Amino acid sequence: MKKIAFLSSSGGTNFQSFLDAQARGELKDIEICCLITDQAMCGAAQKAREAKIKVYFYDPKLLSKETFQQSILDTLDFFQVDLVVLGGFMKILSPKIVEKYRGKILNVHPSLLPNHTGKMSPAVHQEVLDAGDSETGMTIHLVDEGLDTGKIILQKSVPVETGDTVESLKEKVQALEKEWYPKVVEGMLNS
Repeated sequence: MKKIAFLSSSGGTNFQSFLDAQARGELKDIEICCLITDQAMCGAAQKAREAKIKVYFYDPKLLSKETFQQSILDTLDFFQVDLVVLGGFMKILSPKIVEKYRGKILNVHPSLLPNHTGKMSPAVHQEVLDAGDSETGMTIHLVDEGLDTGKIILQKSVPVETGDTVESLKEKVQALEKEWYPKVVEGMLNS
């Protein structure tokens, strides 16, 4: 059984897509062993609790930066995870974590990298509209020491159409993320 740790600070759309994939019989021989968060009541943490998945909350307001990062590393090591999956995690992982899990940390970004790096939804979708881009999409990439600079594993795009709004782009991009992120993780762990 391969183990993944999911890191999230947000609503849990991507996390839910992994739960849904498991319910459909996908993600065979893959266990979501824990969810690590810096937001105790975020949607992802609530979804994990409902699914009886262990939630580890580390408060960056109460912990030093070093203790916060070490707590994440200790949790990953405790579970001996095969892959770290980021979905709306709003903290940058320390170089120590990136080095130890090099090639084993995935992130999904709501744009076609290298365009619109460093922004999250909804700001990234506003940036796409402001730039007049003809398409947008999502990028699944490995995490390295830079911000959204790791090796791209998969990109999928959708057209930006007349009348699109921040909300409509968010929905289009999230649909791509929900479809492809679990498949990429399954492919990486079962190849």
